[in-house]
Amino acid sequence: MININQKRISWSRRLLKDISLCKKKMFFESAIQISMYRPFYKQNIYYHKSLNEENGQLPKIFPTLEHPNLVICVSGIGGTKDFSALITNLIPDIQFQFNGQCFPLYYYESKDGPQRSLFDKKDDDYICRDGLTDFILEQGRSLYGPKTTKEDVFYYVYGLLHSHDYRLTFAADLKKMLPRLPLVKSPADFWAFSKAGRTLADLHLNYEAQPPPAKIKVHGAESGRFEVQKMRFPDKADKSVIEYNPWIKISGIPPEAYDYVVNGRPAIEWIMERYQVKTDKDSGIKNDPNDWTKEHGQPRYILDLLLSVVTVSLETVKIVDSLPKLDFNNITENIIKDWLRSDNNFVS
Repeated sequence: MININQKRISWSRRLLKDISLCKKKMFFESAIQISMYRPFYKQNIYYHKSLNEENGQLPKIFPTLEHPNLVICVSGIGGTKDFSALITNLIPDIQFQFNGQCFPLYYYESKDGPQRSLFDKKDDDYICRDGLTDFILEQGRSLYGPKTTKEDVFYYVYGLLHSHDYRLTFAADLKKMLPRLPLVKSPADFWAFSKAGRTLADLHLNYEAQPPPAKIKVHGAESGRFEVQKMRFPDKADKSVIEYNPWIKISGIPPEAYDYVVNGRPAIEWIMERYQVKTDKDSGIKNDPNDWTKEHGQPRYILDLLLSVVTVSLETVKIVDSLPKLDFNNITENIIKDWLRSDNNFVS
């Protein structure tokens, strides 16, 4: 009889089946990787098919640590939260976005079998394929010029998915189906969306490296006491002030910083919610983010991260507000419905 003790291991249907069949489980230290668990919140993951209940197409997107990729993750079907999109270069949890689905810039195929050739690199067992179709590239080049690349279209998609006009017009549809993306007729608008998408991607991928906003004040940092228990708003009606801990307070946060909402919550509040000391009810494991800061010798990490995400939020709002207005009478008949290869259903 199996002792189903949630404090020892998180039991899944497949794991119970494997145990009943006496399948041996091995531990591989190399399987420990960093993932994006929630927006702007990284967490270690054990990434191996033997102990992951659902892998979906992720092994094709992130086969190893040596195979970089970018994925645009969008809200899944049936959500109650407003649609959002967020890019990452790490393995995303399925709730990184609500029941999220992820669309990669690349995917990788194994070289096992007859696909190998004498000219393949001996140290690489995978072939890199483009995530976007040749059809979309041809359409892009015919509309926007011969120098248009698949990356340009990829970032156009990321920019367009942040458009207020797009999200408002298709708000109901985006709760029921995956995004259908129009190609604008104007080359100037295409390049504006593509450039904005690149800038947003750089901002969202490198969120930890953003400088703190100039006008925000941090009180009490000279105390050197950066441990956090749970950040809070002293006055819930005034989100310009965050009490980081009993010694440190942040003030002067502009209200528009909270306009950047991803996966149903302002990015700033994701930091406040995730970086707190909390004990998991089922496992009894205590999650203390201060342990990581001590282990890595970065006592200010959480405070600096919060300030960086304020910058990310403010800059994102500026970029999104500057996007071209979408004129739905001025788009092509081409819809990027399957803007990725149709033979791959990439679901996180």
